[in-house]
Amino acid sequence: MYGPLWRALPGPWPVKLILLLVLLAAVFLLLMEVVFPWVSTMMPYNDVAV
Repeated sequence: MYGPLWRALPGPWPVKLILLLVLLAAVFLLLMEVVFPWVSTMMPYNDVAV
């Protein structure tokens, strides 16, 4: 999985490394700001009955 991604990025390896870090940060931000809050509303742990 990582090999094709590495080969698809343009430039020499320092540029690829910077692009990969930016891409990973963008995915992390997307997960934290959009995906996880959306999934959290559908989880049953908010419906607590004792």
